Amino acid sequence: MSALERSAVADGSSGEVPSSVLILRFLRVALHVGFALLLTVAVVRELTTDRDGGTRLFLLAVAVVLAAVYLAGTLLEKRHAAGPSRFDPRRYAVPWLVAVTALWALLLAGNAEFSWLAFPLFFLHLHVLPRRLALVAIALMTAAVIGAQWAASGLAAPAVAAVVGPVLGAIFSVVTAMAYQGLYREGELQRRAADELRRTRAELASSQHNAGVLAERERLAREIHDTLAQGLSSIVLLSRAADSSLNSGDPLTARSRLATVQQTASESLAEARNFVRGLSSPQLQESSLVDSLRRLCGKTETEAAARGVGLRCRFELDGVPVELPQPYQVTLLRAAQSSLANVWLHAKAPNAVVTLGFLGSEVTMDIFDDGVGFDPQTVPAAARPDGSGYGLRYLRERVGAQGGTLMLESAPGEGTVVAVRLPLEAKE
Repeated sequence: MSALERSAVADGSSGEVPSSVLILRFLRVALHVGFALLLTVAVVRELTTDRDGGTRLFLLAVAVVLAAVYLAGTLLEKRHAAGPSRFDPRRYAVPWLVAVTALWALLLAGNAEFSWLAFPLFFLHLHVLPRRLALVAIALMTAAVIGAQWAASGLAAPAVAAVVGPVLGAIFSVVTAMAYQGLYREGELQRRAADELRRTRAELASSQHNAGVLAERERLAREIHDTLAQGLSSIVLLSRAADSSLNSGDPLTARSRLATVQQTASESLAEARNFVRGLSSPQLQESSLVDSLRRLCGKTETEAAARGVGLRCRFELDGVPVELPQPYQVTLLRAAQSSLANVWLHAKAPNAVVTLGFLGSEVTMDIFDDGVGFDPQTVPAAARPDGSGYGLRYLRERVGAQGGTLMLESAPGEGTVVAVRLPLEAKE
């Protein structure tokens, strides 16, 4: 019961208290109030009897001690239920019950009017003691009540009512206490289920938060790799090419390469600012995907030429363009940027072609180059020690996140094809 009430207090602000807890609380209050009323009535009856003053004073003192012991036990138990402390009164429940029962027995021996206190004590025995031991104690207490009533009546044999009344009262108490314990067990199950639900919700919220953090980190890593890292890599290579031109006495070429560095740096800065604002690619904000890919091919040629690489890059459109979702446009643009960066950095290809196709049920993009090629089986699954090697992995993640597929075809000396397929919703 204590655990149930603590749970009800803890959940009071988030919902209604379960009905089983309310019933248990009512029964508990009724038990204590009933004990106090029966003790008060018995004391009043004792004061109205014609008895020796010393005996009466002794019984009244015992009644006061009984009230104090009973009240102390209930108050300590209630305080522990409201907020567990170092002192746990539950370990002293049996000695407390023995003391209460012994004090009641003294009162019963002195005045049969205290017989009625047996009924609330029945409930306490059933709640504190094991069931078999509690039933034995109730049987003995019932016999004591019958004996006290018989002695007080002065009859040669106990009246039927004096026997049937206490026995029926004991049976009623046992049945009611069992029902009470059933409610208690049900309430315990509800409390444990509620605690488990709260733990599960907390774990789920923590897992979702951690998953969100990891997903955001992955997203930022892909964006940085496909934009800022590529831009900075181009700036480094172009700067070295410009430095070589200056050393060779060719200031015009150096100036052209530096202009390309400035343009690349400006574009990288725009990408960085868009990361901060959480926007999409600046190219897609200013124009369509088709125009962005066409400009990307021109930029790739310019950067390759600035490094002294003869790369011709062209864009081809297959089919009638349709409006694509923004995530699709970003995915396709990033795929083209990453693939073309690999072409002019590693492929040593004289030609590259980016083909965007609208084929009804899907949108496709193929990036082909006639460079040196490679064996796809040799691509490492993890990043290299220098921090490179993330491109293909991030590209697969981007495409997979949109429900698409990515295929890579290459062989040494035969060039490379990167093929992206994204599904389109069927139109009626």
